[in-house]
Parts: sequence; structure tokens; C-alpha cells
Amino acid sequence: MTTENNITQIFSDFQQYLENEQQLREDIRSVVRDVEQTAREILTQLHSVHQPDGIKSVSIFCEKCVPMFETIRQNMGVLGAKVPANQYYRYNDQWRFVIQRLAFLSAYLTYLQSETLVTRETVAQMIGVKVDRQQGFHLDLDDYLMGLLQLASELSRLAVNSVTAGDYGRPMRIAKFVGELDSGFRLLNLKNDSLRKRFDGLKYDLKKVEEVVYDLTIRGLKPAE
Repeated sequence: MTTENNITQIFSDFQQYLENEQQLREDIRSVVRDVEQTAREILTQLHSVHQPDGIKSVSIFCEKCVPMFETIRQNMGVLGAKVPANQYYRYNDQWRFVIQRLAFLSAYLTYLQSETLVTRETVAQMIGVKVDRQQGFHLDLDDYLMGLLQLASELSRLAVNSVTAGDYGRPMRIAKFVGELDSGFRLLNLKNDSLRKRFDGLKYDLKKVEEVVYDLTIRGLKPAE
């Protein structure tokens, strides 16, 4: 075989590799779009609590989300099967945002149901992935934490709308929860730049909730403990 033929074969192999790589990315993106669509539907349901009468129907909105999470788990199973072993971080730029969104939605749903902080393990179960990276497709710790920070922003908004709906006790509970969340994050030495920047916004979320509580207090609307 001549040198020219050798070079041609080498680059033909390169082209085949690039085509396979592109096809895999397109296959992954297709599944991610399905996950994103369901995530938007869940968010729409949970955002309904901000409507004037939404606070009174929290349990109804939460119940409607349960079957949607089953769809999420099914699609995440398909997505995980497409990602080659030990190459999670090679392709995770395609699903990082939606994983963070799902972590937030899981945390928000859990809070609305029980007013507790969802664990990373529970989020992983809710969306159908692993916790341990050694086991394959998993919920990265940074993505879980980003979801919790999104939760704080959503709860600060809920505190304001709760007052509008005449629920004066909820902002007090939200303030306590967000305050504890802030204390927990302050125990962490965050290295991820985007996560650290997002954490900087937590203090503003907490301040917003505290202002709601203060306003209720000076107006004499704070419920007796």
C-alpha cells in the first residue's frame, strides 16, 4: 500500500469516527428534548401554586406531577443507555441544564408536599438515575446543589404570593427553611464557579423572604406560634 493510500485510509477512519460521534450526540439530544418537554409540563403544574387560588390547591398540583416523573424516569433510562460507559462527562453538557432543572423540580415538589429538604438520594430515585458515579449515569453533586439554589429562589417568590393569597403562616415557615438552607451552604467550600456565583444569590432570596416576614410582623399579621 502506498503512502497516499495509507493517509486516505487514516482520514477515512477519522471521518467515520466523526460521523458516529455526531450521530450519538444527535440521539442523545433527541432524548434530552423529550425530558425537557416533560420537565416544562411539571414546572407548569408547580407554577400554578402562584395563582390567586393556587395555595389552596397545592396537593392537587402535586398529584398531577407524580405520573410525569414516571415519564422522566423512563426517558432518563433511555438516555443513560445511550451514553457509553465511563463517558458521562464527555457528553454531560447536553443534559446538565435539564438535570439541574429536574433536581429543582424534585426539591420543589418535595417541599410542597412535606416542607422538608429532599436528599440527593431521593432526587436520584425520583428522576431515575444513580447517585454513585461508579454505577453509571448519575446525579452529579453540583447539579443537585444547583437545584436547591433554584428552590430557594422559587420559595422566595412563593412567600410573596402566599401573602397575596391570605396565607400568612407559610412565609414564616419558608423563612425558617431558606435560612437553614443558607446555613447549610455556608458550610461548603464551593469550587465550582457557576455554583458559587449562584450561591451568592441565595442571600438575596433569604433577604426577600425576611422582608415579607418583617412586613407581616409590623402589620400585626404574623400568626401566633
